[in-house]
Amino acid sequence: MFDLKVIHSVLDQLEEERGIPREKILEAIEMALATAYKKEYGKRGQYIRAKFDLSSGKADFFQVKIVVDESKVVFEEEGEETPEKWSDHPESLEGELKVRFNPEHHILIDDARKIKKGVEVGEELIFPLEAKSDYGRIAAQTAKQVIIQKIREAEKTSVLSEYGKREGEIVSGTVQRVERGNIFMDMGRASGILPYEEQIPGEHYRQGERVRMYLSRVEETPRGIFLRLSRAHPKFLAKLFESEVPEIPSGSVEVKAIAREAGSRSKIAVASNDPHIDPVGSMVGQRGVRVSTVMSELGGEKIDIIEWSPGAEQFIEDALSPAKVLNVAINQEENTAVVEVTEDQQSLAIGKGGQNVRLAAKLTGWRIDIRSAKGETIAEGEVEKSDTETK
Repeated sequence: MFDLKVIHSVLDQLEEERGIPREKILEAIEMALATAYKKEYGKRGQYIRAKFDLSSGKADFFQVKIVVDESKVVFEEEGEETPEKWSDHPESLEGELKVRFNPEHHILIDDARKIKKGVEVGEELIFPLEAKSDYGRIAAQTAKQVIIQKIREAEKTSVLSEYGKREGEIVSGTVQRVERGNIFMDMGRASGILPYEEQIPGEHYRQGERVRMYLSRVEETPRGIFLRLSRAHPKFLAKLFESEVPEIPSGSVEVKAIAREAGSRSKIAVASNDPHIDPVGSMVGQRGVRVSTVMSELGGEKIDIIEWSPGAEQFIEDALSPAKVLNVAINQEENTAVVEVTEDQQSLAIGKGGQNVRLAAKLTGWRIDIRSAKGETIAEGEVEKSDTETK
């Protein structure tokens, strides 16, 4: 009846390649067989189960009936149709609610006890059905559809479980195609999208190219599991450093805040939880090898690493590096900081196109006004909460 070699081969393949447990596939096969049997040979209202033996290839079929109390059921009158779907177990009913009796899926308690002693209301009695070998074209098609559906459900659950655990981590994928600036990625068991706004400006991707990205979100759609990816997210930078700096996963060094303008420049504030470890030195690495590796992954993006300080004045001063600051005056109520610099440090404090002061404001969470020694405001850095990543 069944080619056991093919079935075992399919089960092994689905388990190894797609991570779908054999039990789930077996459950799908049994459900499909029961559906096919009922469609071809069953009666209206019957509840049928199938049991498939993987060792022999034999399928057994059973009709399931629920034991009910006569006082809790309503008997159908002549000419009145019984609903197709069987009702809830009677022990869950309260008050005057009753179940409409259907002899195809109900059995009275008195009759049930003649078959099985000690049976209680709400239990199931199973009656063997005659085995059939010829299911017909329609029944076979029904079985096939049920199996495909169950396999898809099981695969979706498996993929969700796998990638759900990896959300917030770095993943790798292969460029599949480019549509309107968006990159569609082949992630193996799922599809992913790297939107235009989540790409590093200036980077170009070729079909078949292997790319590392930050998995920002796992989405369940009618078409399957979809992964939202990013190379511009500030946390992508944090995760790259985490893979290069062992002091971060060990907890000795902690990333406190990140401000990033992808492809151009980033600022990252770090702190040490061990007095014997220099947080900035750990991030830079011997001869700058660690930070160079991260910069190379990001296409040469410049990275400023500063030591985080609990004091706002010191933190703001360090965030404006490489500029040297004369004085920092903060206004707690307005969340602003006025920073005084000498004339020769103004261009460094502001940065090209105002980038340095802008990133410093994002990093610290303070609006920063750069003023000359004469008290004139020469630049402002606004806080953009959405671009600031602070732990």
